[in-house]
Amino acid sequence: MFTIESVLSTLSSWVWGPPLLLLLVGTGLYFTVQLGVMQLHRLPLALRLMFRRDDSAGDVSRFSALCTALAATIGTGNIVGVATAVKLGGPGALFWMWLAGLFGMATKYAECMLAVKYRRTDSRGEQVGGPMYYIADGLGKAWLAKVFAAFTLLVAFFGIGTFPQVNAIVDGAELALNVPRQLSMIILTVLVAAVVLGGIKRIARVATALVPTMAIGYIMVCSALVLTNADAVPAALGLILHSAFNPVAAGGGFAGATVMMAIQFGIARGVFSNEAGLGSAPMAAASAKTKSPVEQGLVSMTGPFFDTLIICSLTGLALVITGAWQGDAAGAAMTSQAMSDGLSTLVGSKVITIALLFFAFTTILGWCYYGERAVLFLAGEKYRLPYRMVFVALVAVGGLLQLDLIWLLADVVNGLMAIPNLIALLWLRHEIVADTRAYFAAHSSLRSVRA
Repeated sequence: MFTIESVLSTLSSWVWGPPLLLLLVGTGLYFTVQLGVMQLHRLPLALRLMFRRDDSAGDVSRFSALCTALAATIGTGNIVGVATAVKLGGPGALFWMWLAGLFGMATKYAECMLAVKYRRTDSRGEQVGGPMYYIADGLGKAWLAKVFAAFTLLVAFFGIGTFPQVNAIVDGAELALNVPRQLSMIILTVLVAAVVLGGIKRIARVATALVPTMAIGYIMVCSALVLTNADAVPAALGLILHSAFNPVAAGGGFAGATVMMAIQFGIARGVFSNEAGLGSAPMAAASAKTKSPVEQGLVSMTGPFFDTLIICSLTGLALVITGAWQGDAAGAAMTSQAMSDGLSTLVGSKVITIALLFFAFTTILGWCYYGERAVLFLAGEKYRLPYRMVFVALVAVGGLLQLDLIWLLADVVNGLMAIPNLIALLWLRHEIVADTRAYFAAHSSLRSVRA
């Protein structure tokens, strides 16, 4: 067991090391430059398109497709991941997380635009797409598409999609709400089965109802903390910017951080949170009712904006403003401590627990859908129902399993998902840029993309 853990730990360090992080950020930087920083000057248009009705081919509305993707991305990483980045990399990690989110918006646009362009209609009349399809049809590399799908299935079954989320729910319910683990597992299994057995339309309906509610609620609480401590905000921002380029030491069990640690943990946790470049969100984007790949790409581009630039930023500010990052607590306990210090002890513990419950539940739903898309690509329609049943069974036993190896495996496979997807994005880069420019050129009411 020690050998397996050591191997996975080494693989995780290699996969999420500088080469992949540079490739992820570099891809986002490339599309940011080539598309004229569209994530900034096209953001108002993207927000309008999000709610614009389109009766074209598709299974769910643009907004529902976005919520399905956000269901998987807005998760424990927004609470635990941010705390880990700040704990290990210092407050400066937030600056690099912001850059990862900003460039990630361009990457998310590119991959979701391709997902709609190369999507297909399956035997049930549903729209299917994602990296598997634009790798197979755009690159002509069917074997690489299967590799991506296999990694996706592993993450859905044995990584982010099940065990860590189930444990977050049952542990939180037991510790903060005094709900027995067995009862939590039964209730969770029934709820997950009721949703995922209904397919993408039911998952999208639940995501559309839960994601905005939970996100707005969490944003309101964090905003209240920031506003209550408004006099500390300038100093917190100054510390974040200073420590992004200068080593910062802290008290408690934290020895100190280097600039490289701030960069690595900030970027890694930013990417891990918004999943830009990993290839997950395109599978949800492909189901949207839209005739324009560019328009859905713009809508999907708002994902990292909401996930990283708003929610993660508020969590990080709470940690820095209250000084919780300098204490002995880590992970969710560290964020809970910040809420308790900035608002009240009762609010702190309850807010983080409720947020974790909802964030983890919606992540399960989103990744169930991604895994299903991978199974259908690899094995065909007859394995749809068996996949759903196995997924529900894994959720049912998820609270009984040891998480150390699961987290390591999830880190490795999740990072490996990005490699085939980034190869496709860079291979098809000229196509992405040309199609985007052609779209804006054809719409005279919109300013053309800058060269």
